[in-house]
Amino acid sequence: MESFGFCFLMLTIAILASPALSDLVLSKVDRRIYLTSHIVRISSTMKVENAGSEKESKVLLAFPEQQAKNMAYLIATPHEGKGKGKNPVVVLPVEAANPKDMPAALTFYSVSLPKGLAEGDSFTFDVLAVFTHALRPIPEQITQADIQLVLYQDSAHYLSPYAVKVQSLSVKLPDSRIESYTKLENTKIHGSEIKYGPYENIPSFSYSPIAVHFESNLPFAVAHELVREIEISHWGNVQVTEHYKLIHGGAQSKGEFSRLDFQARPNVRGASAFRYLVANLPPRAHSVYYRDEIGNISTSHLRGDSKKTELLIEPRYPMFGGWRTAFTIGYGLPLLDFLFESDGKRFLNITFSSPMVELVIDALIVKVVLPEGSTDISVAAPFPVEQWQEAKISHLDIDGRPVVVLKKTNVVPEHNQFFQVYYHFSQLSMLREPLMLISGFFFFFVACIVYMHADISISKSSASYLAKQQWEEVQAVIQQVQNIISRCLTTHDNLEASLRDLSRTGNIQACKAARKAADGLLKELSKELKPLLTFLQSSPSAAQVLPKVEELVAKERELQEKVMVKHSTVVDGYEKKLGARDIENRVALQQQKLTALRQEVDDLLEFIDEI
Repeated sequence: MESFGFCFLMLTIAILASPALSDLVLSKVDRRIYLTSHIVRISSTMKVENAGSEKESKVLLAFPEQQAKNMAYLIATPHEGKGKGKNPVVVLPVEAANPKDMPAALTFYSVSLPKGLAEGDSFTFDVLAVFTHALRPIPEQITQADIQLVLYQDSAHYLSPYAVKVQSLSVKLPDSRIESYTKLENTKIHGSEIKYGPYENIPSFSYSPIAVHFESNLPFAVAHELVREIEISHWGNVQVTEHYKLIHGGAQSKGEFSRLDFQARPNVRGASAFRYLVANLPPRAHSVYYRDEIGNISTSHLRGDSKKTELLIEPRYPMFGGWRTAFTIGYGLPLLDFLFESDGKRFLNITFSSPMVELVIDALIVKVVLPEGSTDISVAAPFPVEQWQEAKISHLDIDGRPVVVLKKTNVVPEHNQFFQVYYHFSQLSMLREPLMLISGFFFFFVACIVYMHADISISKSSASYLAKQQWEEVQAVIQQVQNIISRCLTTHDNLEASLRDLSRTGNIQACKAARKAADGLLKELSKELKPLLTFLQSSPSAAQVLPKVEELVAKERELQEKVMVKHSTVVDGYEKKLGARDIENRVALQQQKLTALRQEVDDLLEFIDEI
């Protein structure tokens, strides 16, 4: 507060030393400062008179340097007066000015009047100035349970390079809870409104500092950056996607946060936080979504009527001072509502800024994505913006879609005005993507037909093809040999099973019958095996595996002979009525050889199978 008083003292000394600029006089000034949100709006109604002999066509507006830095929007319009019908708003030209012999602590703007003022003429007009970051939280840090107090500083006298005959000021607050305010002569307070004046015969550059310290728990929603992408499709849709990086710009939160306390008493344990934001979308918005990096956020509500579509969104957590969040909202709009034609060119007519209510945007980037093939692009905006062009590659694009990029800093809801993007687009260009799709599918099906009917196999007369075919025949024959050997081994197992049955039942005839059946089956298998061996012996491709196959066949025949010898020995022992132990002793050596031979046969089968 001491530094604030010192700065105002220096400012007062500087401006009181400055002379009046002309013979213009402000006969009446009525100022209204609206502090009902974190965006400060100052509306002034001024009646200017020409007290000199020279004709005057411009009126200067003066602002302290610090206030001018926070100014986001300035507009001047003729004063209509009460009770008059609403006519189309006529905006008076306003531009920065740099008059001579003026203090550097002031910033000037000039308002061009509709016609020059002759001696004794007067003109009444309104000025609306919008400021951001003009409310200072005092204290700067609060806990979850504290209320938010903010400080606003200004002048009770209207700062002007002209003398003021009569002036008054009213300061409108969110509610009547006022911590403190500057008390001057003719100061009155009525509920949530503080009135200063009227004051008469105020000299030029008069400055009377005031400060108001009051409670304000309204959402201090500030978007550090907003990237707004508007994509035009001539197939009937305008897609709008908005990426927000949001922060609560009020008093910084300190200490711990208790969600339990917040949910139990949100108006007490979270009065300074905001839980939701409201976006006023165009009336026929559709396909609305709200999500962040995690995914879709379900805490949103959408309702609409013929005039607007209202989207109420809640962040994943309540926003306290200094807390940040990032999210994206998107929606589609009917093309016919926003795209028009004029003088052979198409133009998009859509609002510039965010649809969020009472949102301050530090940096706004608007990207208008035009259809591929758009040329002769131009932009008409109601206020100065930075602009450039870039390209965006999307599906079915060849050269990319032209993108008009507009950038503006310090944006407020008053900037949410319509702007236009003009471009030329040939009707034939609309057929580009359908023709690309049709051509793509056509060539794809042609390729499939050619592939299905073309013989792309290796030539049947080539050596590699013949070698491959011969090897496949050798593999098939070897497989048959393996099957026959496996059937032989199964027959051997059946003979062994008949011997076990003989030892259990003593039925010699059944055992001989099994032997007879096995002999017949083995002879048939032997006949089947001979032509297969002959083929392998005559095939050059079987040279590598033939020795192992012959060894396998030889081992199986040897195994077959020993199985038959064992079978005859056991049957003969039972016919001679020898004891079981004597029979086992007679075939013990044979059994050892049989086991070894069977293992060798199994190993050879496995080896050939791997080949």
